[in-house]
Amino acid sequence: MSQSRGASAATSGTQDQVAVLESALDQAIADVTAHASEWASTPPSERADLLARIVRDTYEVAEEWTAAGCAAKGYDPRSPEGGEELFSGVGTFVRMTQAFRQSMLDLASQGRPQYPGPVRHKPGQRIAVQVVPATIFDKILFSGVSGEVWMEPGVTESDVMATQAETYRNPHEHVGVSLVLGAGNVGSIGPRDVLTKLFVDGKVVVLKANPVNDYLVPFWQCALRALIDAGFLRIVSGGAQVGGYLTNHKGIDEIHVTGSDKTHDAIVFGVGAEGTRRKAANNPQVTKPVTCELGNVSPVVIVPGTWSSKEIEYQAKHVATMLANNAGFNCLSPRVIVTHEEWPQREEFFVALERVFAAIPSRHAYYPGARERRAEFLEVHPDAHQIGEGDEKRMAWTIVRNVDAHDVDDICFNVEAFCALTSETALPASSPADFVAKAVAFCNDVVWGSLSMTLLADPRTLKDLVIGPAIEQAIADLRYGSIGVNIWHAMSFAFGSTVWGAYPGHTITDIQSGSGFVGNGYLFAHPQKSVVRGPFVARPAPAWFATNTNAGVVMRKLLAFQVDPSWSKLPGLMAAAMKG
Repeated sequence: MSQSRGASAATSGTQDQVAVLESALDQAIADVTAHASEWASTPPSERADLLARIVRDTYEVAEEWTAAGCAAKGYDPRSPEGGEELFSGVGTFVRMTQAFRQSMLDLASQGRPQYPGPVRHKPGQRIAVQVVPATIFDKILFSGVSGEVWMEPGVTESDVMATQAETYRNPHEHVGVSLVLGAGNVGSIGPRDVLTKLFVDGKVVVLKANPVNDYLVPFWQCALRALIDAGFLRIVSGGAQVGGYLTNHKGIDEIHVTGSDKTHDAIVFGVGAEGTRRKAANNPQVTKPVTCELGNVSPVVIVPGTWSSKEIEYQAKHVATMLANNAGFNCLSPRVIVTHEEWPQREEFFVALERVFAAIPSRHAYYPGARERRAEFLEVHPDAHQIGEGDEKRMAWTIVRNVDAHDVDDICFNVEAFCALTSETALPASSPADFVAKAVAFCNDVVWGSLSMTLLADPRTLKDLVIGPAIEQAIADLRYGSIGVNIWHAMSFAFGSTVWGAYPGHTITDIQSGSGFVGNGYLFAHPQKSVVRGPFVARPAPAWFATNTNAGVVMRKLLAFQVDPSWSKLPGLMAAAMKG
């Protein structure tokens, strides 16, 4: 796809250059349009073969892909940060690809994807389908971890089975071209969104890279060569001019964007005074379907309990990892830690958290605008705690403590920092169960967004006859697309068989965290949210912890296992995991 790599060069050039650019974009759309009906006619067995090739091709460029990401972000590819980059980029993409491949094989042999189950009834006339663990290998590698997809109210298990893989029943009714506008932070997001649009929604795809990680396009082209060669995918580059041309192109039938709510509004309503007027009047300039994942002020709710020193240390590493990952440039980074005002161990926990941050080297603030965003928070909260070194390249870890929970307009509750910054607020409550109820209301009604959140509670608290049921009710009541219970909600993104996206219900004039889901490896028609659960203290500590010094080794062994699972690879992988 040589023409796509040259597309960005003319974004601000002469009229002739613009004409050349637009011609290249027209050709990319024409290429996939010509193969849209062929994609609809491609049987699941052949789609499984394409996915198998994608896994192999991705593995061939895994180290180069990871090295490029590390170079852009200032990491040593063999460091723990390099292992993290491998996992969040190549690793999560391969796992999702394998999930879709298995569903294609199931469709070919049994007529629908075979989810592992069980199916459980939940409050609000909902059912939850367990999708993790899916195999004996999952049970071994993710011991004590589970993942469920909760369905919309009123959906029964028979409904689930009857509506799975809907686009495969009458595939020619779903023929069309989807434009995927990739994210700039995590290298796997664009390719993952491509798979969702192709294998769940039935559309051929034009993927536009975000200028921030446009350097990854050569590796995406190698990894996705099977789809490109067949004419089902084209990858293009460029900035806002290219994005504007594509979103308004008559050959594009639908759009998926990962970015911010402001990006969504610019696409749907336009920019400047005219865009503001259109939004106020609910008069969109782009009326084609738009799905989107747009970020969040992700909460971490700590249910008060009596924690041992080892539990406090573990959870401090857990929460620190949530922010340290990708230097805080994630839509799923924790932005507000919600505690009980009267929790006796509250200060002890934050002392431990700052001690962990002090041991994690600060990271390169590579994402545009990071320093300006951080400055906005420090202007409002100049007493924020800053831990570690900061210079013209690196940003100190930053915690804004004791944000007034009654000040519902505070920047910490309403703006996604998108840098190495988090905050803490404490809620008054008469009891732990009362705190849980108040935390749910605070997260649902005060904190901006509905993408993802985590709830931490020790096993003794979970077993309490009063607090335990209150926590289960909270999980049901929280309006978030993904919820983690004693495990970072990012694992809902990582698994791929769960669903990832905003809680349903946002309107285009108040889009917040977005609309629609990606992932969804079992091709469910009516998901509402995902819930992932893990042990309060995992042994050994997960390889994705920022404090795991052996992460690079473990992640490479895990990737090799995901590419070609076998019993013979388990001993080496488990031995490496024990050294972290």
